[in-house]
Amino acid sequence: MAAAESSSSSSLFALKSRPPDDTVFYSIFPDTSLTSAGSAAADELQFLHLRILQHISPITAPYIWQHQPFSLSITLSPFPHLSGHLRFGDNLEDEWFVVYLLFEISKTFPNLSIRVWDSDGEFLLIESAFHLPKWLNPETSTNRVFIRRGLLHIIPQSSFQTLPKLEDSLRFLASRDDDSSLAPDAVQLHLRKKIGAYPERAYRNVHRVRVRVPVSVAWVLKHEPCLISLAVEGFYDRDIDSMKYAARMERFLPKGKGEEMVEVVIRMSRAMYAQLVQQKFQAPGCFPMPDRSTVGKYMEAELGMKITCGFEMMYQLRKKQGDEGKGSTWEAFRQSLESSGYFEGLLPGSKEYKRLMENAEGYYRNSSLHVRASEVLSAPVKRIDEILALPHAADDFQNQELPPSDDDSWLYGGEDELNAALQERQNEMELYNLKHKKKHKSKEQQDGGSASGEDLDDYDLGGIAKSMQAFVEKISSYEGAEVPEDRNFKDVDFDVDQFMKDMETVMGHRGSKDTGSDFDVEEGSSSDLDFDDYEEDSEHSEDIEEGGDQFMRSYSDALNKELKATTLSKTFVHAHDQASKKNNEEESSRKNDEGTSNANDEMDEDELTPVDVDINLVKNFLDSYSSQEGLSGPASNLLGLMGLRLPDDAGKGK
Repeated sequence: MAAAESSSSSSLFALKSRPPDDTVFYSIFPDTSLTSAGSAAADELQFLHLRILQHISPITAPYIWQHQPFSLSITLSPFPHLSGHLRFGDNLEDEWFVVYLLFEISKTFPNLSIRVWDSDGEFLLIESAFHLPKWLNPETSTNRVFIRRGLLHIIPQSSFQTLPKLEDSLRFLASRDDDSSLAPDAVQLHLRKKIGAYPERAYRNVHRVRVRVPVSVAWVLKHEPCLISLAVEGFYDRDIDSMKYAARMERFLPKGKGEEMVEVVIRMSRAMYAQLVQQKFQAPGCFPMPDRSTVGKYMEAELGMKITCGFEMMYQLRKKQGDEGKGSTWEAFRQSLESSGYFEGLLPGSKEYKRLMENAEGYYRNSSLHVRASEVLSAPVKRIDEILALPHAADDFQNQELPPSDDDSWLYGGEDELNAALQERQNEMELYNLKHKKKHKSKEQQDGGSASGEDLDDYDLGGIAKSMQAFVEKISSYEGAEVPEDRNFKDVDFDVDQFMKDMETVMGHRGSKDTGSDFDVEEGSSSDLDFDDYEEDSEHSEDIEEGGDQFMRSYSDALNKELKATTLSKTFVHAHDQASKKNNEEESSRKNDEGTSNANDEMDEDELTPVDVDINLVKNFLDSYSSQEGLSGPASNLLGLMGLRLPDDAGKGK
């Protein structure tokens, strides 16, 4: 809890010192926590703690937690309050069940201010991000977000222009009875919809399954069903060292294959069930497994085998560590009271000291009734030894009518639920964007249409193509393109003639001149880019060129035929206008009437005509800029490097 409390003063929305990725933290501050201290504050917190436990125990009793149950502890620094943390691991339902419990607590006890956060920071704000006021961001949310009286409160910016201290925020909430700090209705509605399905949704997350296990495992789970979480964790997080314990099975299968096996129904979370089922694991040689011919029985035995191995590995590792249960005994609790100043320097044996000690003992006994699962999970070895020391036999589990296993189709058919969740998020985003555009348009009209009134014709779109051409021709290094501050770029020093000579030497072709190039090639050099005008003195060279020409025509025909079956040409703007398009169609029709069999004539020439690189470049820039919707993005950043800026509505109306 020290880690949780030390991070309480940091940003909740985006914490600089990130807590564990699978842990949720929470703190409960009574309104009196700022005015009371010492033993009086501790007594008030003990009374409040017991009342909270009594209230939530009936809600949490049917639930199986992934790693640890919901718990609270008394913390006296920086001022008296209750705090806790819960590791939810792969089971996100645990985290939202905690949120539901905190809202329920705040409804029942109205004079409390509650904070909750995880490694993402203020995940309640993240959940309702599309409904938040504009001023609220990770930098401005620190010590502003609380749960109080069943609602989410966000301390307004007008009340604290700078980031408030936690103490100031708590005083503000305790002194105000109005609704000035309530989060917007859209936020309240969204969160209410999220947690409104609880606790029923949490109960549906519990999966019942029939398994075949040794009597020892069945006996332990009969007394402490919560220990299934440690068994699954031990199996799922196994390593080479822990698997050595599973190979021997000294604690839970001492007789090896001679151990009696029984069928029982075990309750676990859906996440636990998935962790067991989805992993392949070879049964130890000492573990009795039925024949594979009976599929149902074999699956029950296989699942029970994994649970038993998990128990064995967990038990032996905890026993080897020898430090389990620290902080869970009365002695540890008493020491924590002394270190926190509960006894206020009183001498042991004095009347006041004895009174405080009696109060602490009574509180410890009463709270233990509600936090039994926490005690068991903190000292599993001790509790398992106590249970297995009791008389037990296979007859204790005979002649019992067991219900069938729950349907596990959810394990394989979650696609619809996922798609529904994604669609819901998509709808939220579209609605948010629509509102944002309407507000932006309304603001432009109020400002006299200055932004929308800018004439796009005043911008030289051709400059984009020219600037891009100049940009890519400038200096570059392993760090990327360099843009000098003075923008007086120098030409790249590149010897084209020498480069072409070297290429021709490698390719083995000489004597032709590339008339289609943008640069002049020294006489005597050759290029295979133009096959129309060339002369050769050698008959052998003519044969080579003729073969190359024939190959290129065949290759071009094959390539065009492949491209004809695609929509590639439709993704570009072509260089010809409608008139030339019509001419090409007429020419193609004429050639077909004449019976031309060439593959090129069979092509729809309109589809593969040359594209206008500059027009396509500008069009793609405008499309990208428009999709940014006024925000920073690749198009605006790149145009900025080139010294260009487009109007806000440049990408609209295309």
